[in-house]
Amino acid sequence: MNPLSRRELLRRCALGFGGIALSSLLSSPAFGASSPNAKPGPKAKAKNVIFCYMSGGVSHVDSFDPKPALTRLHGQPMPVPIQRTVFNDNGKVMGSPWQSKRYGKSGLEMTNLFPQIADCADDLTIIRSMTSKVSEHAQGNYFFHTGFPFMGHPSAGAWLTYGLGSENQNLPGFVVLQSGGAVVPHGGVGLFSNGYLPGQHQASILKADGSLALANIKPGEADAAQRRRLGFIQEIDQAFAETAREPQVEAAIRNYETAYRMQAAVPEVCDLNGETEATKQMYGLNSPDKLTASYARQALLARRLVERGVRFVELSCLSAGIGAGGAANPWDQHGAIAKGHGAMAHQVDQPIAALLKDLKQRGLLESTIVIFSGEFGRTPFSQGSDGRDHNPYGFSLWVAGGGFKAGTAFGATDELGYYAVDQPLTVYDFWATILNQLGLDHEKLTYRFGGRDFRLTDVHGKVIKPILA
Repeated sequence: MNPLSRRELLRRCALGFGGIALSSLLSSPAFGASSPNAKPGPKAKAKNVIFCYMSGGVSHVDSFDPKPALTRLHGQPMPVPIQRTVFNDNGKVMGSPWQSKRYGKSGLEMTNLFPQIADCADDLTIIRSMTSKVSEHAQGNYFFHTGFPFMGHPSAGAWLTYGLGSENQNLPGFVVLQSGGAVVPHGGVGLFSNGYLPGQHQASILKADGSLALANIKPGEADAAQRRRLGFIQEIDQAFAETAREPQVEAAIRNYETAYRMQAAVPEVCDLNGETEATKQMYGLNSPDKLTASYARQALLARRLVERGVRFVELSCLSAGIGAGGAANPWDQHGAIAKGHGAMAHQVDQPIAALLKDLKQRGLLESTIVIFSGEFGRTPFSQGSDGRDHNPYGFSLWVAGGGFKAGTAFGATDELGYYAVDQPLTVYDFWATILNQLGLDHEKLTYRFGGRDFRLTDVHGKVIKPILA
């Protein structure tokens, strides 16, 4: 046998050195990756995110940004030029079917579309000056999730697990919940992709009310046989990784091991038998409205997941089938908005309010950021006679917990709710701020791909400091 040169020895052992470092990282409660030139980030105020995504576009003028001028001008022509809309079936100014008032000690003004969330006003930070670059669902969904209006880039949840790692090696760091008839929003599962990040950062979709929350989660063979099979696969993959030096092979090895551990962890976290009846009733699991009951299961499961260290959890709405709001875009009421938004709000109002209260009473709201948003807002004028078209020029979202200044509203649209006119913000600004609260500098959280350093905020974004506590 010929002796190895020093260069050859280093070449063969390079991945072994990496394995030694990885084993050390794996032994700690949390591990992650950051850019090679990463500097210490801001002090973390939170460590988890729950994203209540309202696919289809909630009408801000009917919820968190009420406009008296719409009631005053109801039925009259728009007093300002109208931008091109998706269907160009533009009608007159349309007042809101819901009444507005001030809620809580903070006196935040909103309508009674979400009465139970409104009762949590003192925990909310409402942003009323969000904007989007796009007005179509698939592009809007990608833009909000990834910072780019097309597929191929990592979702925010993937960026978060890449930057912070996992606190629970038995569960994925990024989970998307579905129940009932909920499906992936327009754009497809690429919305939850790891993109060019290592494969372990992609989302796992769990069926909150399925007999099996995840396909193949029930072991098909004895544990000893599984371990032998995994050992054989890992041996082959490791041998290939040593020659190919391909990070995705290492990610595949990690995913196999996580999947093995998930066989016990996922059924345990999805089993709600240990929850009290009072908790289930608070969330609405026993609601006669099947959509509410189904969404309630997601909300309760989201709390259980962040309790166990899952970094990013996204909830999925179910369609009421009203006003063009199909399964992939259930909030998309181009017609019958009073009936459609009313049904959709009833679905999520009690579960989300319960989630906020439950997190708060368990001391988890301080370390968890709850986000409520769709991909854009809706027009102040009608589409046809009783719907609203898409409006990317100004809309609202809210956050709660995680070191945000509660009981406040930031920014504003004009008197009609058409354009953001005071402190207009972008998706880049929003994610820069979320990352800041999680202790990550959005300009330093990068990944080199195709010769360029990519990030969630692209080459834009600023932290919205006035909304931070």
